[in-house]
Amino acid sequence: MNSIFLQGFIMGLAYVAPIGLQNLFVINTALTQSRWRSYLTAFIVIFFDITLALACFYGIGAVMERFMILELFILLLGSLIIIYIGISLIRSKEGLKSDAGIDLPIKKVAIAACVVTWFNPQAIIDGTMMLGAFRAAIPASQANSFIAGVATASFSWFFAIVTLISLFSAKINDRILRYINIICGSVIVFYGIKLGLSFFQKIQL
Repeated sequence: MNSIFLQGFIMGLAYVAPIGLQNLFVINTALTQSRWRSYLTAFIVIFFDITLALACFYGIGAVMERFMILELFILLLGSLIIIYIGISLIRSKEGLKSDAGIDLPIKKVAIAACVVTWFNPQAIIDGTMMLGAFRAAIPASQANSFIAGVATASFSWFFAIVTLISLFSAKINDRILRYINIICGSVIVFYGIKLGLSFFQKIQL
């Protein structure tokens, strides 16, 4: 295996593995919807995650640094949307029904997946710092191998999450799901508030 590809794969796992909005979204979907719909959701999240990684790797940070108004816009809008997602999850009364989510429009799934990825300023900032640093450190001729490793890590991670949750979902009842929703929703709301505070701090500078 190409060492640069392997380095990208390991870096990709470190980038995507920490519990965040994408992971919470995929986990909650795997708990409440059919298996095939959960895998479809995971693939949609993988698509947005990889496109974000590509954008970060090839320079979205430079655009945000040049246009401060864009960074402020992403911070404010991302904060509001993320808080809304968290509150909705806390208030959710969804149970573990075998047909849950089968009729959920793909468009809504795609929009939600896009929001938790591309409207997550911290993911953009972290991705730009982490992946951008590697882009500057490795030879240009090996850049494609590195980012291919990152993309493979994203696919492997989210596919594994859905598989594990699907295998053990029988041990999770409605009460446990309710606690999971409250915990995950609270984390998301806290994260959204933190982004909102970052917005106000920046406009005061």
